[in-house]
Amino acid sequence: MSGKSATFQVSGMNCASCVGRVEKALSGVPGVSDASVNLALETAQVSFDAPADMATLARTLSDAGYPAVTTEVTFAVRGMSCASCVGRVERALAATPGVINASVNLAAETATVGYAVGAVMPKVLARVVTDLGYPATLKQDINTDRTDEKTAEMTRLGWLTLIAAALALPVFVIEMGSHVIPGMHALVERTIGMQASRMFQFVLTTLVLFGPGLRFFQKGIPLLFKGAPDMNSLVALGTSAAYGFSVVSTFAPGVLPAGTAHVYFEAAAVIVVLILLGRWLEARAKGRTGEAIRKLVGLGAKVARVERVGEVVELPIDEIVVGDVIHVRPGEKIAVDGVVQTGHSYVDESMITGEPVPVDKTTGATVIGATVNGTGALTFKATKVGADTMLAQIIQMVERAQGAKLPIQGAVDKITAWFVPAVMGAAGLTVLMWLLFGPDPALSFALVAGVAVLIIACPCAMGLATPTSIMVGTGRAAEMGVLFRKGDALQMLQETRVIAVDKTGTLTAGRPEVTELITTDGADEDATLAAIAAVENLSEHPIAEAIVRAAVARGIECGEVTDFTSITGFGVRGQVSGQTVLVGADRLMAREGVEIGALADTGASLGQKGRTPLYASIDGKIAAVIGVSDPIKRTTPQAIAALQGLGVRVAMITGDNKSTAQVIAAELGIDTVIAEVLPEGKVAALSELRKIGKLAFVGDGINDAPALAAADVGIAIGTGTDVAIEAADVVLMSGDLSGVVNAFDISQRTMRNIRQNLFWAFGYNTVLIPVAAGVLYPAFGLMLSPVLAAGAMAMSSVFVLTNALRLRWVQPVLNDRTPAIAQQVMTPVAAPAE
Repeated sequence: MSGKSATFQVSGMNCASCVGRVEKALSGVPGVSDASVNLALETAQVSFDAPADMATLARTLSDAGYPAVTTEVTFAVRGMSCASCVGRVERALAATPGVINASVNLAAETATVGYAVGAVMPKVLARVVTDLGYPATLKQDINTDRTDEKTAEMTRLGWLTLIAAALALPVFVIEMGSHVIPGMHALVERTIGMQASRMFQFVLTTLVLFGPGLRFFQKGIPLLFKGAPDMNSLVALGTSAAYGFSVVSTFAPGVLPAGTAHVYFEAAAVIVVLILLGRWLEARAKGRTGEAIRKLVGLGAKVARVERVGEVVELPIDEIVVGDVIHVRPGEKIAVDGVVQTGHSYVDESMITGEPVPVDKTTGATVIGATVNGTGALTFKATKVGADTMLAQIIQMVERAQGAKLPIQGAVDKITAWFVPAVMGAAGLTVLMWLLFGPDPALSFALVAGVAVLIIACPCAMGLATPTSIMVGTGRAAEMGVLFRKGDALQMLQETRVIAVDKTGTLTAGRPEVTELITTDGADEDATLAAIAAVENLSEHPIAEAIVRAAVARGIECGEVTDFTSITGFGVRGQVSGQTVLVGADRLMAREGVEIGALADTGASLGQKGRTPLYASIDGKIAAVIGVSDPIKRTTPQAIAALQGLGVRVAMITGDNKSTAQVIAAELGIDTVIAEVLPEGKVAALSELRKIGKLAFVGDGINDAPALAAADVGIAIGTGTDVAIEAADVVLMSGDLSGVVNAFDISQRTMRNIRQNLFWAFGYNTVLIPVAAGVLYPAFGLMLSPVLAAGAMAMSSVFVLTNALRLRWVQPVLNDRTPAIAQQVMTPVAAPAE
């Protein structure tokens, strides 16, 4: 397994063929084990070992014609006293992932670091040096915000498009107007003359090509000479051909065959305008694809009130360290993750969990950064800061998923790897065929067809088809509380045919609750419950806690208990107000000689409903039977029905006995039940279910981690343990199955969107390349103008991006969440007996 990884922001990529060349160049570096390039994000993720290093990889990208976006930052470093200090700092910086070079100046006490933008942050570099014992602070501000960079590029493209359009418009009007407007040709010839008209078009077109259009030549021509042509090369070749032929027709028409000296200045100029327009529209659309990440980043607080040296001061978030005590006023955002020290309030955690009801927070409760405090005041101790906070982890998960390459992309990459050279070959063959078999003027027809093929075949749409859908889809999923930790889970999930669900904590609330209390005739319910709860209050069993909660919910106070005894495997006994109270299973009553009488039938009925019946006696006489269960979460039945509606079979894996499990399954409409499964047997159970088809498993506990890892797609409930979350492919921020339904839905929608994009991209090229080559001319006399080819090419990319952006408006399938406080009355299922 590779020891290092790095992410580069790569400039100059425009189409899928660029992606293939960048991946090929990086993969060819000795030591590189994996290279994955994302056109929409303009990133390259590289896994490597020695002899490869960051400098070599950056140089490889530059040599390939796609330089990494790099920047430089200078730190003031204190405490260095000799050359060994310098060497130590330089070695530590050079070993940091993302650093390309590092230079330390002892006399100036500075460290200058060159690094790949997006691979590492200046504050991380400062921390590396500081941790060595040499305190480092940023000496110059560096803006590494890619959003600002994208905005600047969008603005620049907008201005270039406007300038090019202003220059090309007269050329287009003069030349095309002469063909479509009656009398226009005669008017031009009578007023300024045809040669003057051509000279005028030559000047304006030259300004277009070597002004706004210069970028295509600067990038495309060098790659052409390197034998690695890209989209820019196709545009440069096409416009050069039209422009060059027109220049010869204007200044040396005699060297061309008679009747072929036509000018195509308007084609060269308008092609540049349309492609720049397409690039500008792409830049705008790409900017919106990353909106989810920007929203997540914007959730965080910017400053916080922190205790320092006995007083409360306002500090930027970056300066908070673990252990700081932070004061939060009503209505303020929680700055970082922590544990409440003092105060009481309700905190709105909906932006993290999706649950709409504020959560009660008091001493000892955990708080999450970016959530909003309610009307109370709190102080809390910071436990996680910076990149360790939950929000930062969520952002990192989303970014990793957005940068992933799905299996479906592999086929696209194989095609686009040879696509541009094939297009150039097709254009050459088109020209040759027209010269050999075309009507007069064959040279003009050959030029028009060849340029049209070059322009229309640019594979931009192919390269954007998959990554833009992934970016938008995973971003929208994150907004709905579904985090794809592994990008390929997005594709695997929609291929899943069966979903296995752990019962406890997933289908159910994960803790038992009292569902029924039936007393003997004439007995007071509250008084009976008070006596039972008093005894159970001294027990640590989950069912005992459930009985105490039921008493508290009714406002019943537990009395004093003496002579308390826990009878292992049977129940408990104690003295309450001079009365002997027994609480336990029917076997405890039989052991103590207590007649259950008519309540035996009631208990049996509860068992048939999936409840666990417990009996209570007072002074040797049966007093009540209690139904206890682990309640099904309110959203579970609706979620199971929705999953089945999406074409997925639902299986339940539980340690319950078969009869109890069947009761639950029948109640919920579950397709398959695997009961009496020990924690270590879950993986074997999944092997059986996998025979049906690809399998997803949903769980939340430590004992679910092996099953989550063994499934084709592991889905962890966000309220579960860290171990379960780390083993999962998908993490749900909410604590119920509604997130699973939304995950399946967004997966299906995203993959459908990708297939639509690929169909459009490949269909567009498959259909229009022959049309551009002139296949319709013999039958219909129709040829595709290079201008129309440029417009169609630009619009194909815009179509793909716009189609992907539709995913931004996907609504959750299940969005009706019940407040946690209101979930007191739920459908119950059996809990383990005492």
